Amino acid sequence: MSTFLVTGAAGFIGSTVCSLLLADGHSIIGVDNLNDAYDVRLKDWRLARLQKEERFTFHRIDISDRAAVTKLFAESRGKGIEAVINLAARAGVRQSVENPWVYYDANCTGTLNLLEECKEAGVKKFILASTSSLYGAHNEMPFTETADTNRPLSPYAASKKAAETLCYTYHYLFGIDVTVLRFFTVYGPAGRPDMSLFRFVQAVAEGKKVPIFGDGKQSRDFTYVEDIARGAIAALRPVGYEIVNLGSDAPVVLMDALHTVEEFVGKKADINWLQMHKSDVPATWANIGKAESLLGWRPQISTREGIRRIVEWYMDNRDWAKTIETGV
Repeated sequence: MSTFLVTGAAGFIGSTVCSLLLADGHSIIGVDNLNDAYDVRLKDWRLARLQKEERFTFHRIDISDRAAVTKLFAESRGKGIEAVINLAARAGVRQSVENPWVYYDANCTGTLNLLEECKEAGVKKFILASTSSLYGAHNEMPFTETADTNRPLSPYAASKKAAETLCYTYHYLFGIDVTVLRFFTVYGPAGRPDMSLFRFVQAVAEGKKVPIFGDGKQSRDFTYVEDIARGAIAALRPVGYEIVNLGSDAPVVLMDALHTVEEFVGKKADINWLQMHKSDVPATWANIGKAESLLGWRPQISTREGIRRIVEWYMDNRDWAKTIETGV
């Protein structure tokens, strides 16, 4: 069995990756700064489940703090870290317009700090979580990994573009094997509350206004969190340097997703129509041919089944989940 360092371990995707790796018998060095970008109770809930496992150790560290990252690697020498899975990030398009500096620190400086320590410690595998937001609004769909990503529409996307290029530089100079994963609209139980499906479920269940930006006809390539986590684990294989889309390859119109939420909650939505944000894109759609051929990966959970699982989780945790701020 192997030891992996997973950043963002209390995050939505990171905690799921940790759970699957632990279930396979591996050991995890988990890193997270437990910031308040959204309600920390969600992070605490995820982390508490991981800390029940003997093979999980946790370090509260901000990866943009170079001294803290250097100390962590020094303390971890001898543990045989097989790979670093960097899932720590500031995510979110609209929020990045308000505070681009924190996005640059976490997504660029944090990645640089980790890559530098991988170089020094001889860790040969690095996985970077990137984003479909890089494709912007000018590329033809479905988006392929070779599409132009030089016109990002938000500081969030720009910071991820910078992180990708840093990864290539460290691959070229120091031989670090890198897989960059571009995630497409990840959702699932205990997910980020600023994402549409969490907001929909909470608002419909509690009889609150459901915020819809634009006309609701925009589509998203919703991808279930466990499918994403399986893809991240499949990406541990050696590839040299590759960028790979992880998406459902089955875009869903936003209003259709809301109608599915209504069905499973058993209530109708009261919609609050809002202006489309300039940094939002009208649609996302992943070409996942490369993920299939290179990683042997395909998503398994349909959007309908995924929404059913979100509603089930929400109802099971409604006593506190109903009080989570969704940022709208």
